[in-house]
Amino acid sequence: MENNKVYEDLILVLRRSKKIFIFIQVLTVFLLLNFWKIQVLDHKKYWEKSEANRMREIVLPSQRGLIKDRGETILADNKASFKVSIIRENCEDYDKSCRKISRLLKIEEDVLKERIKRYESFPVFKPIVIKENLSFEEVAVIEARKLEFPELFLQAEPKRFYPFGSLAAHALGYIQELSGEEIKNGLYQQRRLGDLIGKTGVEKVYEATLGGTDGEALEIVDSMGRSKGKIAKREPEKGQNIILTLDYTLQEKAEELLEGREGAVVMMDPQTGEILALASYPTFDHNKFIDRFTPEEWLDLVNSPEFPLENRVIRGQYAPGSIFKLVIDLGALELGLVDEETTFTCKGEIEIYNEPFTCWVEKGHGEMNLIQAIRNSCNIYHYQVGKKMGIDEISRYAKMLGFGAKTGIDLPGEKTGLVPDPQWGREVRKERWQPGETISVSIGQGPLMVTPLQVALYTSIIANRGRKVTPHLLNSQSLAGKRVFSERDAVDIELSTFETVIQGMWEVVNKGGTGWAANVKGFDICGKTGSTQLVSTEKDKEKKVEEEEEEEETKTHSWFTGFAPRDNPKIVVTVIIEYGGMGGATAAPLARKLFNSYRRKYD
Repeated sequence: MENNKVYEDLILVLRRSKKIFIFIQVLTVFLLLNFWKIQVLDHKKYWEKSEANRMREIVLPSQRGLIKDRGETILADNKASFKVSIIRENCEDYDKSCRKISRLLKIEEDVLKERIKRYESFPVFKPIVIKENLSFEEVAVIEARKLEFPELFLQAEPKRFYPFGSLAAHALGYIQELSGEEIKNGLYQQRRLGDLIGKTGVEKVYEATLGGTDGEALEIVDSMGRSKGKIAKREPEKGQNIILTLDYTLQEKAEELLEGREGAVVMMDPQTGEILALASYPTFDHNKFIDRFTPEEWLDLVNSPEFPLENRVIRGQYAPGSIFKLVIDLGALELGLVDEETTFTCKGEIEIYNEPFTCWVEKGHGEMNLIQAIRNSCNIYHYQVGKKMGIDEISRYAKMLGFGAKTGIDLPGEKTGLVPDPQWGREVRKERWQPGETISVSIGQGPLMVTPLQVALYTSIIANRGRKVTPHLLNSQSLAGKRVFSERDAVDIELSTFETVIQGMWEVVNKGGTGWAANVKGFDICGKTGSTQLVSTEKDKEKKVEEEEEEEETKTHSWFTGFAPRDNPKIVVTVIIEYGGMGGATAAPLARKLFNSYRRKYD
């Protein structure tokens, strides 16, 4: 009995030991597979992690290319600067680190954490820039306490600098930090966290040329993040300089004349399309964008009722007023509906389609032929000529002369304006085109919308007697001729038709017409004034509209556009002043000063 009992106990032990042995076998196989996965399949992953613990990649920022004016005055430069980044991997206690760093760098702890949070999805060993433009005192403090703050990484970098402050801000644009979304979306695959790129203007359009290529250095570091020497280095490649068509002197003059007003100025060479001055006011200092905004500062800027970031030259859409009358004159002459001797009598008011339409001169101009109607900007004359043309022909000639389409300038965000016709009425307004609307469009009112740059291009087409050019800011000789701005096809209008209209424009300025205030003796300026009450810059003007005690003129946009000299024209000047009054009273005198500035320098 006792032997049987021993035997039974041994069977139990064997049974249990077998289970334990199987468990150990399974565990051993599992461990072997796991070791194989780590050492073979995930070899590269863990090798990179181990290397990251002893090696650090340092980005060597490239210098942006300089931006110069046509005389090679530097409009966008670089200066030495320091920035500090945080490496989250080196933080023993993240919250404690943030508290200490906020005191050290005098940054609000919430602001610091918010900045870091934007990049929380990126690897923890990647540095995140937390402060730039450090003073020498701040650099010295960080260096002195680097053993206490192994998570901080100090680096020198070249920084964008605009030596003339806000000069040509809308043309040059500004640079700003890449967002995490832009990097993730693959828009800038070769860029890194903290990189600054062109966001508007020339800085954006020519980013690939200006940006250069960053270099990099690999250095060995100890567990405290201290450098133990570099093992590899690739030097950065500086961005390429570009030369613009802008003229510093003329740009400065244009902005000086606009200061305190809301409006835009364009000065352009009609022969080449080169932009000599492009000014929009209110403006902004693009140096402020180089330092990172707080959310509050950014919202204050973008929500400003004056919209300083809006480039009115290419994005401001306005009714053209009387400057559009030249479209009517060119079209009617070309269609044979009128000639130089065709006259209409202006009594100050006329009834068309059972509606009263008035002239800006209450008593009327009397009997007017075409040249006189242009010189005096007679509404009654153009109402009747516009009625003869009809909206379809008006629309066709407006588009032929550059309205309703982008000019092709090398700036982002250009708007197309609007040239209405019956089809547009049906598709957009879901209404039939009314005959009375044609009469309004005849003098540049109604749903017609143009940008100041389109007006400058339109003026250059007239100055060139039908030859089109593409407005541009990049000097055609810049970048070793990589970009050439070719001429467009000429418009289908006879030379004699242009000469007739140009005679009227010459009399506007030189024979007591509405633009006499733009006259520069001996320069043979040809021009046209315009006035319109339409607000189309997407801006809140309620405060001005509600001021009932102001005179009517203060609620009117003021236009002048013209060219000089009459033969072989060299310069086009277009001016719009929002709520500036009559074109001849406000825009024309400003244009005269701009023509004078050009003549003193170039003629």
